[in-house]
Amino acid sequence: MHTNRLAREKSPYLLQHAHNPVDWFAWGEEAFAKARTENKPIFLSIGYSTCHWCHVMERESFEQENIGSFLKEHFVSIKLDREERPDVDKIYMTFVQSTTGSGGWPLNVFLTPDLKPFFGGTYFPPDARHGRPSFLQLLRQISSIWQERKNDITASAEEIHSAFGDCHVRLDRK
Repeated sequence: MHTNRLAREKSPYLLQHAHNPVDWFAWGEEAFAKARTENKPIFLSIGYSTCHWCHVMERESFEQENIGSFLKEHFVSIKLDREERPDVDKIYMTFVQSTTGSGGWPLNVFLTPDLKPFFGGTYFPPDARHGRPSFLQLLRQISSIWQERKNDITASAEEIHSAFGDCHVRLDRK
């Protein structure tokens, strides 16, 4: 029913998401330019083809029309195979581990258009449970905060980025 940009990729993991209703981009300048031009935050989802919880989150969230529509309207969505880009995975995993105390996959991180993280976590459930919001509730909250307090988020992300020192992301694709 759907085919997105990931259908052009070689990674088995990215190809698994090629028919999600999410308007996925692969990691690269096309996605980064769109985020900068539209001044939208980036939703970066990192995983790998044999990851159990990656498949669960795909089935529960990324295959849902309402999630795909909301992401398309409010975010630039990037799907990344950690086995193709362990350098990128390491940077954002370090951020999530540092800010939440744990990590794992799927690794879901929200970035400013210049690739600086401001919020992240791992698996987000499709419905509110165990004191955690549903994935869609989380997306709505982040979108709202981005609209209302973009300058605060950008400043905070810049501080976090500075605290990580020389840790930076290569923008090119291998």
